[in-house]
Amino acid sequence: QLTIFALGIMPYITASIIVQLLTVVIPRLEALKKEGASGQAKITEYTRYLTLVLAVLNATAFVTLARTGQLIQGCDGILYSHELFPLITMVMVMTAGTGIIMWMGELITERGVGNGMSIMIFISIVSRIPSGAQQLFSMDMLPIVLFMVIGMAVIVGVIWITSGERRIPVQYAKRVVGRRMMGGQSTFIPLKVNMAGVIPVIFASSVMMIVPTFTQFLGTDGIGGWFERTFGPSTLLYIIGEAILIVIFTYFYTAVTFNPVDQADNLKKYGGFIPGVRPGRPTAEYLDRILTRLTFPGALFLASLAVLPWLLSRPPINVPFYFGGTSLLIVVGVALDTMRQMEAQLLMRHYEGFLK
Repeated sequence: QLTIFALGIMPYITASIIVQLLTVVIPRLEALKKEGASGQAKITEYTRYLTLVLAVLNATAFVTLARTGQLIQGCDGILYSHELFPLITMVMVMTAGTGIIMWMGELITERGVGNGMSIMIFISIVSRIPSGAQQLFSMDMLPIVLFMVIGMAVIVGVIWITSGERRIPVQYAKRVVGRRMMGGQSTFIPLKVNMAGVIPVIFASSVMMIVPTFTQFLGTDGIGGWFERTFGPSTLLYIIGEAILIVIFTYFYTAVTFNPVDQADNLKKYGGFIPGVRPGRPTAEYLDRILTRLTFPGALFLASLAVLPWLLSRPPINVPFYFGGTSLLIVVGVALDTMRQMEAQLLMRHYEGFLK
């Protein structure tokens, strides 16, 4: 549907991921990230500009596919005009729709509770529940029961993995500043099992969709048809390739977001140390070894969530899983994060929360 909000929020998500990855590569962006609130505001501004650029490219691709009749198979007349000015107008309108969604998300972040973009994605996924439930309950009782049991098990697993963390104890040495004794307290570094979140799944699915996208231009005959039958979204090779890419991208994104060397340098700078580990390079190697072991079960979990809907839809199970594992991961993650922030707000204002 060539609507105003046809592009959705994906250009902003893609731009955020690209800027976050470029922060590691470009020293200027890395310096801005370390400047605090002012540097983060500048990075957010760059993200907005990149979002609009990606929105123009995506809208142009949409209009081009609609113009050539490849957006909807067998439907060539979905555009009211093929002249240049109406096509430019369609691109501008869809780009403006993405800008409005980006503005609304930032408004929710500024004046609401939680991350605005995450909440909008959450609402988008939850809004599909009524139609999915209607299709599900029109089936026999056995698929319904299997779907409910598997769905509850997946939700419990997502909560378990999302909340799981390894706490590395940190001790700060005592030091005298003037006449006062500073430091001496104990704290910890929380290393999450799934530190990368849902980003590796988005990466992997984007990379794997390159082949099906090119087959649309090649057609269903000849080499295009062979690629579609061999590497199509419903084939075994596609699912295996996506699972392998998810594991690789999980390690890659975790390495980007958490740098053991910087963490060890910060601990050494402020007089902190891990009991039984020497400061400096041994601390960095210790954190890297733990993070590598901790990321492996998180990567396997993300890969299994991506593969699960395909497995359930195959014989002999044949249970339609209308909400993929990625959608459940986003919904549960956003719900847990929103509850934690509401709990923090209640504790700050009334010294009493609602989570026990």
